[in-house]
Amino acid sequence: MDFILKPWPWYISGPLISAVLLSLVYFGKTFGMSSNLRTFCTISGAGKYADFFKFDWRSQKWNLTLVLGAIIGGFIGVHLISDGSIIDLNPETIADLEKLNFKNAGQTLLPEEIYAWDSVLSLRGIFILIIAGFLVGFGTRYAGGCTSGHAITGLSNLQLPSLIAVIGFFAGGLIMTHFILPLLF
Repeated sequence: MDFILKPWPWYISGPLISAVLLSLVYFGKTFGMSSNLRTFCTISGAGKYADFFKFDWRSQKWNLTLVLGAIIGGFIGVHLISDGSIIDLNPETIADLEKLNFKNAGQTLLPEEIYAWDSVLSLRGIFILIIAGFLVGFGTRYAGGCTSGHAITGLSNLQLPSLIAVIGFFAGGLIMTHFILPLLF
């Protein structure tokens, strides 16, 4: 029981991820979460307004099941089998975050300065959500997939477009962390 309550080491979780990917390749599927946004829009009737959303969404039931499993698994992981340990952040990272007014860096998975309801529902929070949502949606569509699809499936299949996309994701993350985030906080 003690093993279940502790975070799994890389040599357990890595092969499990590999097993999922191998099974997807075996069945001729690819892994990615962003394609589900198109499916959800199609289910909601967006095909009436744009041809991009006119496709047989029922063929994507397996991918919707994958999303549901990720949501349920994340919930179980955080609320039921987490050992409550704090995140082991580098002291320099904690100091840098404190300079940006993040008070309890490393104490929770989601910083309250961004994810608490009073932060989300503030003018700044709504502005950040709208701009971030637009950028993520545009970037995902422009790159032909999301970070999970490119970094996990694309790189494991040795696809050059996925390598280029992942380099772009990391460059964007570095730019956000070092230049844009300090302006926002």
